[in-house]
Amino acid sequence: MIRLRRMCRFVRAVPLYPAGTITTAGVFIMKVLVTGATGQLGALVVEALLKSLPASQIAVSVRDPRKAEHLGALGVDVRHGDFDQPESLEQAFAGIDRLLMISTSDVQKRMPQHLNAIRAAQAANVKFIAYTSAPNAQESALFLAADHRETEKALIGSGIPYSFLRNNWYLENELGTVQAAQQGAPWITSAGAGRVGWAGRRDYAQAAANVLVGEGHDNTVYELSGKPLTQEELAAIVSEAIGKDIPVQQVDDETYGKMMSGAGVPEPVVPFLVEVQKAIRAGHLDIESNDFEKLLGRPATPLGDALRTILNR
Repeated sequence: MIRLRRMCRFVRAVPLYPAGTITTAGVFIMKVLVTGATGQLGALVVEALLKSLPASQIAVSVRDPRKAEHLGALGVDVRHGDFDQPESLEQAFAGIDRLLMISTSDVQKRMPQHLNAIRAAQAANVKFIAYTSAPNAQESALFLAADHRETEKALIGSGIPYSFLRNNWYLENELGTVQAAQQGAPWITSAGAGRVGWAGRRDYAQAAANVLVGEGHDNTVYELSGKPLTQEELAAIVSEAIGKDIPVQQVDDETYGKMMSGAGVPEPVVPFLVEVQKAIRAGHLDIESNDFEKLLGRPATPLGDALRTILNR
């Protein structure tokens, strides 16, 4: 089996064979699947995979296959899979060798949904699962970490080889603040001197794709973090990218929440944003790591460059 896995690097030389089979020449043709492939991260992962694998070796699992018709037109295997419907997941994962399980966005139902996916992967005999987790998931007091911590434990207990991709924080999460700054607003924060390992979503996607198609990632943990920066340091990068001075205004959490409400942020979202500021201030996203470089084969994209790409798309 080890020898066959090592031969996966030659799959593009034999694209006419069905995925998930072994040819008469002894070459293993793997098939990979991405869940949530119409989401912001999943779409970028599929885009990256299409640069390294034939479309016939790529599958996606989505709640609404109609939203993935553009992928089907490229030859990607579009499958229906709903994390709330375990039977659909088992069918979606059938014949899949390597799976990227992107954590679901429904915080109230995330853990049961993840367990549904893990059990379905076991039933479908999936050989490897990469999972998008949270920074320092097993030790972190980050308010978002608990479900990721339990999901990691469940994956370890499943017996399926895994890779935990502990994504720090997407630069795109700050897009609203950046756009407000473009209109002349100050950079409002209650995070104090807390630092964040921001990186562009495209880098996180490329790292995930590289794990799916690469070798040597069984039972690994990657802390995917850019260089940790303060709010002032990020604001300075944004200022240079947009060509406008941005004053940084440090406030307390209560004032921050009121200012977010006044800026038009929906009321149910405001407490979440306040908790993020608290988490940053407490150092929960301040993680030093060179794992991005390991997986990308290069340093993470400079934030200024990533920001210009985001704003110009």
